[in-house]
Amino acid sequence: MEKWNGKVAVVTGASSGIGKEACRQLVEKGMIVVGFARREDKLQVLEKELKGKLGKFYYLKVDLCSEENILEAFNWVKKTLKSVDVLINNAGVLNYSDLLGNTNDWKQMFDTNVIGANICSREVIKIMEEIQIKEGHIININGIAGHYLFPFMKDISVYGATRHSVTAITECLRELMGMKNLPIRVTSISPGAVETEMTANLKELELNMLKSIDIAEAIIYALSAPQRVNVSEIIIRPTGENTLSFVKKLAQI
Repeated sequence: MEKWNGKVAVVTGASSGIGKEACRQLVEKGMIVVGFARREDKLQVLEKELKGKLGKFYYLKVDLCSEENILEAFNWVKKTLKSVDVLINNAGVLNYSDLLGNTNDWKQMFDTNVIGANICSREVIKIMEEIQIKEGHIININGIAGHYLFPFMKDISVYGATRHSVTAITECLRELMGMKNLPIRVTSISPGAVETEMTANLKELELNMLKSIDIAEAIIYALSAPQRVNVSEIIIRPTGENTLSFVKKLAQI
């Protein structure tokens, strides 16, 4: 990670869970990190926690459902820090809503998980091209739901559609960076169930679950690879995870 010392990373969804842990790890390894999230009070707590570390932490209150908000945030980053070297598209929303459900739930998931993330990627690439970056990296925090269908869990059907979109967008973006001959690597990290606020309602199932640090370490792994190596996809599952036992537990609630 020495090559990223003093470089700038933007992390979305930085106020809790995977995003918060990613901020911790990157700052501790010497990066200048800007955390985007809606909950400013939690960002302030994280800022205090990270004072005195090797790197530096800034935060901006950002709602990924607002393009104007996103553009303002990246304008601040560009003017203040002059660069963005790494983007971690981590922010995500899971509303339990099936294909006959509430339109606003669908819109919030697509606006945050897909459109907002892609706006972030677009704006970062603009900055990277403008400053003629020598090495950049975009990491999309995806999920198992982006690779497999779970028809027995109807309430995550629309969420799963957003994750499948992230899988497609990530691979298409990786191809595009190659076609444009830009030194920007693109990675999708797809964890199974992780102990975060998003999965709080799964605790009653007593599942084996991953920790946020497990995903943060996968981020570090992808970033640490030499520039000639693009780790394009990482799938992480809890040890012992299997569909049969999961379905049995679902049937009990």
